[in-house]
Amino acid sequence: MIAVPEFADTETAKGRMLRFTGRLTLARVGTLPTQLDLVEGPVAGIDLSGVERIDTVGAWLIHKLSKRLGAPIEGADSDGTILLAQVAESDQLVKMRPESENAFTRGLAEAGEATIAAFTTMKGLLGFFGAIMIAVGNVVRHPSRFRYNAVVQHFELVGVRALAIVGLMSFLIGIVIAQQGAVQLAQFGAESLTINLIGRITTRELGVLMTAIMVAGRSGSAFAAQIGTMKLTEEVDAMRTIGVSPVEALVLPRLLATIVMMPLLGFFAMFMSIVGGGLLCWISLGIAPDSYIQRLAEVVPLTDVWVGLIKAPVFGAVIAMTGCFQGMLVAGNAEEVGQKTTSAVVQAIFLVIVLDAFFAVFFTSVGWN
Repeated sequence: MIAVPEFADTETAKGRMLRFTGRLTLARVGTLPTQLDLVEGPVAGIDLSGVERIDTVGAWLIHKLSKRLGAPIEGADSDGTILLAQVAESDQLVKMRPESENAFTRGLAEAGEATIAAFTTMKGLLGFFGAIMIAVGNVVRHPSRFRYNAVVQHFELVGVRALAIVGLMSFLIGIVIAQQGAVQLAQFGAESLTINLIGRITTRELGVLMTAIMVAGRSGSAFAAQIGTMKLTEEVDAMRTIGVSPVEALVLPRLLATIVMMPLLGFFAMFMSIVGGGLLCWISLGIAPDSYIQRLAEVVPLTDVWVGLIKAPVFGAVIAMTGCFQGMLVAGNAEEVGQKTTSAVVQAIFLVIVLDAFFAVFFTSVGWN
């Protein structure tokens, strides 16, 4: 029969001792916790030499009793001694809230981390650009490795399927520019200059810039998600194993398709913005379409159109490269795909705006203003 744990309160030469016998286990502990709560000190020691077996529950009861009475534990076997030591080590107060950190120090640390992350990302992008240049050189030397079908497929994904959303967005932006411009210029009796505002800002800046932001959110995120999923399913590693370069197979078709389609989408966006602005000028200001078109030809120099078209392929290259780069960084789990997709969109839009500012200064310095 399995012994039920018991304890005896005895007097020894050392003083009052509590001697435990039986098995101090969860299955046999019974009413022992209630009995131990009634024990009062002082106690010289707790003797476990008569205990046949002890588990975590029994060790916790003995530890709690020892701590409350201030009595040392004696006579435990090797396993019991280890278990009691682990229970005592785990009996620590848990801090529910971390100590408050100085706000300035925390802000400085976050700024430092963001700066390091930005430089690390730029370094990675430069390395990725180098890998793309190597892949381009390999394809030029071996034209048979160029994937025409993949490029044509991405022409459709990046360009044709984006026409509707880019056209609608540009049309509405043209209406907004015309409406706001007309309201502000009316204060000076210069409503006719609304045409100048629409023509120059859409051809030179907003047409291509808003198209780039839309392509970054639509195609750049798709590139990151597609390549990231392929990384998780080890398809990219399989390509390397069979001797196929992932940059040539996955990155170059997407890069080339985006570079080619961005000027076309940008020009389409300029046209739709001008149409939207002309519609509002016709309805609100009474400017006839033929007068609107004639005025546009007078006030919008051809250099403005060229400025937009020159910026477009550069923006396309940045968007495609950023999306593919973030996709290649995916590792570990599916959560990484979402994180890298978000990073691809944010970084692409940031770089596009930075480059747009650079182009604005550059074209002004060369006299295209």
